[in-house]
Amino acid sequence: MESRIKFCVAVAVFIIVTEIASCHFVFEVQHKFAGKGKNLAHFKSHDTRRHSRMLASVDLPLGGDSRVDSVGLYFTKIKLGTPPKEYHVQVDTGSDILWINCSPCPKCPSKTNLGFSLSLYDVNASSTSKKVGCDDDFCSFISNSDSCQPDLGCSYHIVYADQSTSEGNFIRDNLSLDQVTGNLLTGPLAQEVVFGCGSDQSGQLGKSESAVDGVMGFGQANTSVLSQLAAAGDAKRVFSHCLDNVKGGGIFAIGVVDSPAVKTTPMVPNQMHYNVMLMEMDVDGASLDLPPSIVRKGGTIIDSGTTLAYLPQALYDSLIETITSRQSVKLHIVEETFQCFTFTKDVNQAFPPVNFHFEDSLKLTVYPHDYLFSLESEMYCFGWQVGGMTTEDRSEVILLGDMVLSNKLVVYDLENEVIGWTDHNCSSSIKVKDGSGGVFSVGADNLSSAPPLLLIGKLLAILSTFVAVAFN
Repeated sequence: MESRIKFCVAVAVFIIVTEIASCHFVFEVQHKFAGKGKNLAHFKSHDTRRHSRMLASVDLPLGGDSRVDSVGLYFTKIKLGTPPKEYHVQVDTGSDILWINCSPCPKCPSKTNLGFSLSLYDVNASSTSKKVGCDDDFCSFISNSDSCQPDLGCSYHIVYADQSTSEGNFIRDNLSLDQVTGNLLTGPLAQEVVFGCGSDQSGQLGKSESAVDGVMGFGQANTSVLSQLAAAGDAKRVFSHCLDNVKGGGIFAIGVVDSPAVKTTPMVPNQMHYNVMLMEMDVDGASLDLPPSIVRKGGTIIDSGTTLAYLPQALYDSLIETITSRQSVKLHIVEETFQCFTFTKDVNQAFPPVNFHFEDSLKLTVYPHDYLFSLESEMYCFGWQVGGMTTEDRSEVILLGDMVLSNKLVVYDLENEVIGWTDHNCSSSIKVKDGSGGVFSVGADNLSSAPPLLLIGKLLAILSTFVAVAFN
């Protein structure tokens, strides 16, 4: 049994894969809450239930925006099998495997309110599908693989924190991608990957009104699509995102970023999540006391799939008190957890920035327009939340979601075990390079201005901060 944080991008984004043998891919990702009434419960429920040869670049346009008051999770369209068939899957850089609902599946959802028809993958309908046996190298990556039954093949069983489950067998088949062949040019390419063929779903996975066909994980484990591409020499284990909460949209890239330059901090080793060492925290120069275990054990998690930012109670109280000492406001509680207030002036002028200082002198500055959101006319709320989260040894945890990561290019370099970021205009572009040394400009995308189907995207979260994942 392993723990996982569910990473679900909460913003319009554009994915690229860099460093593949002249191969670049394109996906479309969509979002659900855009255009709907503002309901803070969406965001709390989302965060709680979830809490050689080289590819050149992969293009993944996303929809929506990263504002706390308007979005949720994202999904993309992929194609599997021969002939290729289209599926809608949640993009999840915090979990590992790609799994798809498969036929027959009596408990799989049959309809969704996201504006498209759900599909079941049929092993017999694809001429390139192969069963993953117990002796397959991939199966050796799975915990408890010793219990694999030869007649059934290599199987998986995932239990999420809300007790939703997905289980089935692993299949090897072609994942069809749109290869970037130049600036704004693409062509078809198929890569063989192993994914879970889900035949039994329960809980929210089996009955959610916002159902999709599966989940596509981009986590650190060898079972992720990213790791499979890297093991085949087709990709670097590096991905980046730039979330635009001003205009919506942004960039999400897999591969090496050439520019802008990004300063990094080491990832805490041997962690299931993207942990980093937070050394100090201040409000416009006024230092805050961090829980000792946060500094000592690297208990700060970077997770763009979480919408808000979660802090231990004492740190949260100190932060709110220090901010409001700089700008006095009368706070009241909305929906039990959000501290809100009436304000008629420019919040960026009136409120102070909050700074996080990480190992190797990497600073993350969160500006007022990032941590404050307008619930209605002249009413603002703090995006900071009390976390109440601990590790297995009861150490406290800080979880930084996309609220504090917006308008920054964030790079997760699993090859060198570092994470970094820099302030960036996420509605502009970045440059990526391929294995031959070529450099390509990749622009941001915003599907919220596209046709109705592309406006739909943000999936209601299935899991909480810590997710138990077990493979049989």
